[in-house]
Amino acid sequence: MLEVVTMREIDAIFAVTDALGIHRESLVIPLGPHTPGRVRRLPNGKLEITVEAARPLDEWLTELPSLIKAAG
Repeated sequence: MLEVVTMREIDAIFAVTDALGIHRESLVIPLGPHTPGRVRRLPNGKLEITVEAARPLDEWLTELPSLIKAAG
């Protein structure tokens, strides 16, 4: 179980969001993971990406593009 989000996880998220053309400045990535992981649009327009704590990161990252799309 993931207890803290490190640069390893952040870099993996950036690989996905960079490929989608999302600017890194428009992201907020909390350092505390949560179950379930989620993506939501904040009032300031940024995307908050909360990393999944209970599942392997690589598995969760395959779902990240659809989570981003659902957040708008």
